Formats: sequence, structure tokens, C-alpha cells
Amino acid sequence: MSENMRSLRNFFLYKCLFALTFWNHISLSVENELFTSVSNGLPEDGSDKKMKSLPLLYTNSYRSQANFDWVVIENTTESLSLSEITNDNVKKLVALLSNFRQGSRLQNLTLTNVSVDWNDIMEVLQTVWHSSIEYLSISSLTQLSDVKSYNFDYSGTSMKAFTVKKVLITDLYFTQDDLYRIFADMNIAALTIAESEMIHMLCPSSDSPFRYLNFLKNDLTDLLFQNCDKLIQLETLILQKNKFESLSKVSFMTSRMKLLKYLDMSHNLLRNDAADVQCRWAESLTELDLSSNQLMDSVFECLPVNIKKLDLQNNQITSVAKGVADLKSLKELNLASNRLADLPGCSGFASLEFLNIEMNLILTPSADFFQSCPRVRELQAGHNPFKCSCELQDFIRLERQSGGKLFGWPAAYVCEYPEDLRGTQLKDFHLTELACNTTLLLVTALLLTLVLVGVVAFLCIYLDVLWYVRMTWQWTQTKRRAWHNHPEEQESVLQFHAFISYSERDSLWVKNELIPNLEKGEGGIQLCQHERNFIPGKSIVENIINCIEKSYKSIFVLSPNFVQSEWCHYELYFAHHKLFSENSNSLILILLEPISPCIIPARYHKLKALMAKRTYLEWPKERSKHVLFWANLRAAISINLPMADGRRCAETD
Repeated sequence: MSENMRSLRNFFLYKCLFALTFWNHISLSVENELFTSVSNGLPEDGSDKKMKSLPLLYTNSYRSQANFDWVVIENTTESLSLSEITNDNVKKLVALLSNFRQGSRLQNLTLTNVSVDWNDIMEVLQTVWHSSIEYLSISSLTQLSDVKSYNFDYSGTSMKAFTVKKVLITDLYFTQDDLYRIFADMNIAALTIAESEMIHMLCPSSDSPFRYLNFLKNDLTDLLFQNCDKLIQLETLILQKNKFESLSKVSFMTSRMKLLKYLDMSHNLLRNDAADVQCRWAESLTELDLSSNQLMDSVFECLPVNIKKLDLQNNQITSVAKGVADLKSLKELNLASNRLADLPGCSGFASLEFLNIEMNLILTPSADFFQSCPRVRELQAGHNPFKCSCELQDFIRLERQSGGKLFGWPAAYVCEYPEDLRGTQLKDFHLTELACNTTLLLVTALLLTLVLVGVVAFLCIYLDVLWYVRMTWQWTQTKRRAWHNHPEEQESVLQFHAFISYSERDSLWVKNELIPNLEKGEGGIQLCQHERNFIPGKSIVENIINCIEKSYKSIFVLSPNFVQSEWCHYELYFAHHKLFSENSNSLILILLEPISPCIIPARYHKLKALMAKRTYLEWPKERSKHVLFWANLRAAISINLPMADGRRCAETD
């Protein structure tokens, strides 16, 4: 018997469900698992602050032109989606919904493309309010006319969340409070009015059960909820993409929301007021989104003291002044897409763990960031115009020591300057320690300079460079004076066959042997000797230069005594200078006594070179060889002088 009753009941159930398919544009779905996930969108304890709009649930759609009345005997659906609701069929919708009494399984209702008058939509809402429906979503609602006061009965409802999007009011003349009061006094946990060009919302008439309010993409201003103390249970408030301008007024708006935890004010026109305007935020506020506004550095003077997560992305912040903000509870800070030139310190953010500072104007980040922010676990600093220089080396070294705290490394960290390094990843940029350590560079340069100076000084002393410089200067001055005094005699006239250079200690040999043997007889050789041919009144150096220049040859009597004579060195230097300047072969070396190379001073390198490269006449000790010696010497200096009777180096006939 019971088996027959069960079969009969199922037959009637299927019959009724089949009749439902003839409703114009009706779609039914029985999705227990999906419903379970949707209905859990707002838990009883209100722990989920970010409720999303309910999805439209469509399965199969059936169309029919039949127009007849019907009665729902039993409802087994949990989600119902209806479309194309108009004034022509709204009464049938109300009749349908009136059958879903409290206790029915229908909990989710979605209406799309609704175009009805004010009283009709109010009747639909009133019917839903006293049904089993908990989650109502209306999308694309066009209110044609007759907006007026409506005595709405909020009592005895199962409703938890109401979402309405894209509302268009065609009635141009109506009292706005009549419209807003319906929504403001709803006794539900979550209300969403989005993309509807709403310009205001009233404060509830009594303590409101709202825990979630979402007024996304409307035209709300700073007047919203000012001095409103009825939102005592509100935890989440989303005012994204509206027209708020004053950050201080926003703070005062929240000051009476005792349980507010999350506030989204992104994509508005917010600016911080003058410094003398105080801000007063809800003490319970822990998460604040102020991204995509017009906030500047002063925003840190107007922030909730207990904030834990702060989003200031895409504003106009150039620096985070030390000591301005004291946000001891702040753990997450987003400063991406601002105008910061360096990493902010953590003097006011003692608990900071996550920092996003991407896409700013940071050229060389501070290397001591992790020292000042020891609790930071992740730093996002990529996509900045890094200047690859010595200053950046410390930051790159910091990455190696941080243990992977730099998010996006290495792909997001690329050189922007200089031009030749643009596009190079920071991990591939290297400079030597010497190039970047200024102190080390200065010390190295100083040491090299000292070494160079020491080497030059040693060479100058060892080679007697200063002496050669002085001699060259004197020779130049002598030539200059000769040019000014006797410019017509610049072409020197040879007056002597040879100039004799010797040490005073060898003067006996010169006077007793050299001079007599060369000057005696016919065609005698005229020799220039300093004792008889130097002109009184002139300097010794000038006399030496004049005698060398007026002599065809220069005879140097070499001996250990010659090496020790300073004036002999002068004479050798000037004669050697003439040798190279006139490209002549005018030097005759006579080795009177053997000279050991070790006794020749280092500065006499010219003498060493001459003795090594040139042939010299050695004075023989055997008298039998003297005749040959004098013959060779005469042959070396034999020349017909144009003037042979001059007696002084500077005189001419």
C-alpha cells in the first residue's frame, strides 16, 4: 500500500515539474553541490567578509506560448534562474514565488533582464522576503516609473544576501529617500548595489544587521554615512570606483562602525586634506585599500593605527617620511606604481613582513633595507629603472645574503641605465672591488703615484737628469744671447783645428806633449785651450760652448782624473750635443790612462757610451810608438781653416 502511495506521489511530482517548463524563459536546476557552495557564501557567524554575487544557474530552457494558471504542489529545486521579466509576466512570477514558503528547499533566486514598474518590483521583493529564498540576485533592472514610498514589511525573512546590478531608473521626478530607504532598512547580512549610478545611500533607521556592504562602481560622494551610528555590525565595506575626494571624511565615516575590518576605497578621487585636519578611523579597521587615488606623502598622517594590510598602489607618493606614521601592527604594505626614489625604512612599521614597491622611480635601492626591516619576509622591488653602478653592487650583494626574499628575482630586476647596459639583468652586472671602493681606489692611486714619483726621483738622481736639464738650459740661453748680439755671425766660422778638454791634473802632459807636438812645424795645428783662448768676462759655460763651436774637432784627454772633473763633463756634454745637432764626426778621444768602467759615475752614461761605440787613441807608454800616435792624431784633425790666425774663441778677423 505504501509502495503505491510513493509511486503516485512521484507521478504527481514529475507532472508538476513538466508543467513548469512551459513558463516563458524559465530555467530550473537542481545542483545540490553547487548550491551548497553558494549558500555557504555567508556563514552564520559572518566570518566571510568578501561575499561575491550569486551566479546565474542555467540548465535547460523551454519556451511555450501557453497561458494558463498552475499551482506548485511540491518544490524540490534549490536554485532558480529567471530571465526577461516584464510587466506582462511579473504577476505570474509573484504567483510562482508565493508558493515557495519558508521551509521550502528553494534558497537561491536569480533574475536577469528585469523591466517592471516600481510597485511590481516591490511586490516581487516583498514576496521573496517572506519566502524560503536566502540569496537573491537581480541583474539589469530597469525601473520604468512611479517610484514612491512603499511600506515594506521586513519581518520574518529568511533572506541573508541581496545583490542588484545595473539598475536604471527611468522616472525623472521622485523622492530619492523613498528609493534609498527600501535598501537602507533591509534586515539582511549582505547588500550589494553595483554599477547603478547611485549617488547616495541613507543611514539605516535602526541598528542594522548589515555585515557586508558593496556599492561598487556608483556615484557616491563624501556625504555617504556621515554621522551614521547604525552600522554597528558592519565588517566589510566596498566603495570602489565612486567619487570620494576627502580621506579625512572617509575616516570620520568609519569612526562609528565599531566592527569594521575591511574597507575598499580604491579607484576614487581621494586626496589628503590639510595637515591640521585630523583623521579618526574605526579602531577595528585592519585592512584598507586606497589604491588608484590621488594621495601624496601626507597620507601617512591619516591612517588607521591598527591597520595590518595597507594598499597604496598607484598614487602620487614620493617618499615615506620617518617618524610620521607609527603603524606598529602593519604587516603588508603595497606602494607599487608610485614615485618613490628609494626603499622606505621601517622606523614606523615595526611589524612589516611584506612590501611591494614595484614600478617606482628607484635607481639605486638602499642596501641596509633588511637591516632596518628585520621582519620583512618578502620584498617586491622589480620593474624599477635601476641604474647599474657601484651603488647598486651592495643591493645585488644583499640579494645573495637575503635568502630569496626578493620576489621576482632575477627576471624583474633589469638595468635601465646606462644605455649600454639597458636590458642586462642585475644578476649579470659585475664591477671590480677596486672600481667601486673609493677608499681603496684612492689608496691605490696614491701608492702608484708615490711609486712613480720615487722611480722618477731615483732616475733623476742616478742619471743626473737635473744636471742635464740645467746644461741644456744654459746652452739654449747662450745660443739665444748669441743670436741677439751677433745675428750676422750665426753661421759659425771655424778658427781652430781642435778644442782640447782635459783635467787640470793632466795639464802637464797636455802642455809638454800634446800642444808642442801638434802646433810645431809648418802647417801647425791651431788648438783652442781654455787657459789662453777663453774670453775674460764671459761665463765658463759660454766660453766652452763658443770654443767647441769654433773648433773643427774636440779632443778629450781621458783619464781617471777626467772622470772626476765636473768641467770636463760639461765640455763632453756640449761637444756631444754638437755631434748630434750638426751630425758631424767631431770627437777625438785620447785615452791617457786606462779607465775602469766601475769608477765612471752613473751620470756619465754618455762617456760610457762613447767609449763603448767610438774608436779612441791610446797614449803608448813606449817612446818608439809616439811618432805613429802623433801622425794618427794629426791625420784625424787635418783640415784647412778659412781663418787660421784667430787667437780667442769669440774673435774673428
